[in-house]
Amino acid sequence: MTVSGVLQLVWLAQACVGVGVKLRPRLPRFDPDVRQLLALIWPAAAGAGAVQINLVISTALAATLLPHGSVTYIYMADRLNQLPLGLIGIGLGTVLLPTISRQLGAGEDAAAMETQNRGLELALLLTLPATVGLVFCGEPIAAALFGYGRYDAADTHATAQALAAFSVGLPSYILVKVLTPGFYARQDTRTPVRYAMLSMLVNLALNLALIVPLAHMGPPLATAIASTVNVGMLYRTLTRRGHFAPDARLRRRAWRLAVAALAMGAVVWLLQPQLMPYVHGTWLVRMVALAVLVGAGALVYAAATFALGAFSRDDLQFLRRRRAA
Repeated sequence: MTVSGVLQLVWLAQACVGVGVKLRPRLPRFDPDVRQLLALIWPAAAGAGAVQINLVISTALAATLLPHGSVTYIYMADRLNQLPLGLIGIGLGTVLLPTISRQLGAGEDAAAMETQNRGLELALLLTLPATVGLVFCGEPIAAALFGYGRYDAADTHATAQALAAFSVGLPSYILVKVLTPGFYARQDTRTPVRYAMLSMLVNLALNLALIVPLAHMGPPLATAIASTVNVGMLYRTLTRRGHFAPDARLRRRAWRLAVAALAMGAVVWLLQPQLMPYVHGTWLVRMVALAVLVGAGALVYAAATFALGAFSRDDLQFLRRRRAA
């Protein structure tokens, strides 16, 4: 992790130099602008860690109340669950905040709402298939990545169960990253933190209620439900304040994306029995089997989104123009 952090710093420094930004580290001057930034950033930093804090609570309870090995199942499942969260959620949040801030600063409130609608649409486009894939295909994924050595079939099955419970909340984890810029861009960092704290209390209560009957699936499911509650509070507040309203395009496409994801899930579910023998082979065979499974799912999802009108040829042309620009 330390090495990856250093590499990321070097990569960013090279990008800055490439566009003519000169990096000259110096001690900060605590002028009014810096003090205002610090006042805004501390609540935002605390709120951004709500999912991680919920996971720490869940892991601590699992270590105390569940049989040996349960923490490992939860940890391994969370590593897989974090992949789409890092690729999609963090990326969208990073792009949306400066864009919405710039539009609001220019008095372009309608453009800011359009940006957030398109952000939600893109989040659903990328997140729903990831959610369905991790829920429906947790067994072959866990077997291919972890099912060797002393990690036996029972361990693989338990990890897949924990992964499914985590992944139910994957859209919520990512939608939190999409909705919070609507607050931060208006210099309201306290409301998301307050809701994050309430979601932690929900997580703790659900952990205590679910950990005994559901065992290693209880803590991940509690985290997923708590995140969904957080999204509900953020969405309701933005709409009540008039800062967000789903437009016709988002409402029209959201259910179509869900149907396309379910169609993909049905196909990969039927494909699993044919591929399961191969996810226990050599490392190369495992990776090929996973590539076939993921590739088949991607093709079905792409075809379904086009067939249902959830994604169009005009969208592809728009993306090509943006990339060329």
